Parts: sequence; structure tokens; C-alpha cells
Amino acid sequence: MAYPEPLEALVAAFERFPGIGRRSAERLAFHVLRDPEARALAVAIERAVERTRRCGTCCNVSEDDPCPVCADPGRDAGILCVVEEPRHVEAIERSGAFRGRYHVLMGAYNPADGTDAGHLTIARLVDRVRQGGLREVILGTDPDAEGEATARLVLEALESVGDPALVVTRLARGLPAGSAIEYLHRGVLEDALAGRRPLRRR
Repeated sequence: MAYPEPLEALVAAFERFPGIGRRSAERLAFHVLRDPEARALAVAIERAVERTRRCGTCCNVSEDDPCPVCADPGRDAGILCVVEEPRHVEAIERSGAFRGRYHVLMGAYNPADGTDAGHLTIARLVDRVRQGGLREVILGTDPDAEGEATARLVLEALESVGDPALVVTRLARGLPAGSAIEYLHRGVLEDALAGRRPLRRR
């Protein structure tokens, strides 16, 4: 017997989330039905959608534009750390090891998963570099296959700008291969930032 239409619609809504299949979506839907605080989830989702936006400078999520990091005059505007997702900004900020600014790509290069260069904010990053004032761009993508492919793509885009004064570095290999930045210990992130190295330029 099919589920009632409202429940089926809820299951279908959960299925749209990354990594959630039919069975997981059903478990989540039934959890929502059992949870007396379920309406708070709906309110939180609506509030997040209405009140968060992308920073027009770094593409991170924020309530304000520009975001607090871009608006902070105490940050070093000459150093930019390029990361894949907003959660990576949060992880690096928790470490307290970086006082520059960020650029969020909003994903990683993975054509097999449907994410190509056009889905990333690389063009906006190139525009920021062309505006001048940057001494260094740190490639802070994950140390996995997708992160490495993304780093190569960003490096090629930056090299096309042809700014000889710009140094492009990669987070040091103190980051464990195959790991995700948001789960790393503070000390690992500090070592990785301190040990970053220049990448070969053509």
C-alpha cells in the first residue's frame, strides 16, 4: 500500500538531499512524524533559506553582504585561501591559524558527479585576482582526487591571469590524504597552513 500523499511528498523531499536514498528518506520522514518538535525543523529550514545569502565578494554563506570576514579590516586582504565549501571556512576559522580572507568555490570539480568548471566560482576568483592587491592565493581544497583536480583547475585559471607577483601555494601535505578539512584536528590545520608551498608556474 502506498504512503499517504503528504508523507510521500516528504519522503521525496528528503530524497533530494545528497547521499540520501529511498530507505534513508523514509526513516527521516517517519522520524519527523514521531518528533513533537518537527515543526521547529520546518521553521529552521524556512528561516535559513530566507535569511542566508552568498557574499558578493567571497561567495561564502552569510546573513550580510559582505560577510563578516570580508568586512573585517583586521584581516589580511593580500592573502586569499580558496576552499571548496562554506564548511571548510568554518573549519579553518575554528583553528585560529589563518587571518587572511577566503574564496569559496561552492563545490569540487567532479564531472562524473555532474560538477564541471562552470558550476564553480572560478571566474569570480579570477576577477578578484585581476582587481589586484593579492600577494598569495592558497589552494585549500580537500586532499582527495576531486580536491586535487579542483586545485589544478584553479591553478590553470590563475596562471592565465599572468600576474608574476602573485604566489600560488597549496596546503602542505600534513593533511591526511583522503580526509575532509572540516574533520581535521586544529593542530593538523595549523601545520598545513604553516607548511604551505609554492606550486610550479609555467
